[in-house]
Amino acid sequence: MNLSNGRPYLAIPGPSVMPDDVLRAMHRAAPNIYEGALVEMTQSIIPDLRRVARTAHHVAIYICNGHGTWEAALSNVIAPGDRVLVPSTGRFGHGWADMATGLGADVQLLDFGRSAPFDLTRIEQALRADPEHRIKAVLASHVDTSSGVLNDIKGLRAALDAAGHPALLMADCIASMGCDRFEMDAWGVDIAITASQKGLMTPPGLGFVFFNDRAAAVRATMARVSRYWDWVPRAAPEQPYQYFGGTAPTHHLYGLRAALDMIHAEGIENIWARHDVLARAIWAACEVWGQGGPLTLNVADPAHRSRAVTALRLGLPYGAQLRKWVEVNAGVTLGIGLGMSEPGDPDGKGFFRIAHMGHLNVHMVMGMLGAIQAAFVAQSIPHGAGAMDAAAAVIAAGSHA
Repeated sequence: MNLSNGRPYLAIPGPSVMPDDVLRAMHRAAPNIYEGALVEMTQSIIPDLRRVARTAHHVAIYICNGHGTWEAALSNVIAPGDRVLVPSTGRFGHGWADMATGLGADVQLLDFGRSAPFDLTRIEQALRADPEHRIKAVLASHVDTSSGVLNDIKGLRAALDAAGHPALLMADCIASMGCDRFEMDAWGVDIAITASQKGLMTPPGLGFVFFNDRAAAVRATMARVSRYWDWVPRAAPEQPYQYFGGTAPTHHLYGLRAALDMIHAEGIENIWARHDVLARAIWAACEVWGQGGPLTLNVADPAHRSRAVTALRLGLPYGAQLRKWVEVNAGVTLGIGLGMSEPGDPDGKGFFRIAHMGHLNVHMVMGMLGAIQAAFVAQSIPHGAGAMDAAAAVIAAGSHA
């Protein structure tokens, strides 16, 4: 007997679940890319993207994934030999640092491990230790997708200001935008990047770089910027093709338009609140399971956990067994333990991740938690009792807020 027939649930941290409205919007014939309705729709997307990032400044759209936005942002403000400071709280800070190294930057890495946020005092000390202001930018992940750590970007701006340092503040919001609270202008972020496949609920393939006038001024001093990555024609195009450096990603744009309509209909404050309640329900269940077994949340302090993704340690052999059971028997796919290797578990198979981002509601979360509960029982994995009740209590309380 197969109990997984029916609609599958992809609970991995990107690509996220795509709403039916997005899928329907994309299911159409190719349009004229040179004039008319598609061009007008693209122009309507720009201010709505700004609303999601909470900025009044510029946005450039790229046909790429999140890694592409790393390179796009760096290419416009960092020249070979420039120094960048990269605080890292998991895998993806190291990835952005490696991208900067590949472009010829001098990378100064501060590694804060995989389970705790930035130490802002250490970062401020590193900035104060640079009186000549050789550091041109600080590259910071708002949420590290591998570890689930949520970093204090507003506090990072305060550290830069306290040190009197002019470095640009660049924030990787690929996992967080549209899920965790992010305020680009209010928090003093100069450049923010994100991609289409997480909180924006659109298939992978679009990347976005938001930048303010301060970052634009740095771009104006660059001796050379790749024609493709240059954000100037994308942010202020004279011809429609310049939005994309060539042919428009037509059907992604249709999907994105539908996703933005959904986001603004709900309201970003309500979206943040929904993600908060659903994340806390998941944490409540996981904490109860952990009271009677090996399951632990990777980030101990809820204040430092992302509302978009949660990383968990179950240990060997249970981690891989649980992921396989829920996928085969319940139609639920959980995320792998990306970058979470440890002694005795070099591939991180004792870890898994639950994504709770984008198009998500109570019955999806409770169904996913129920599938995990069934896997604990079916696989005889030790766990505490009462997890579903704990999650339900959080949701019930949240519904009255």
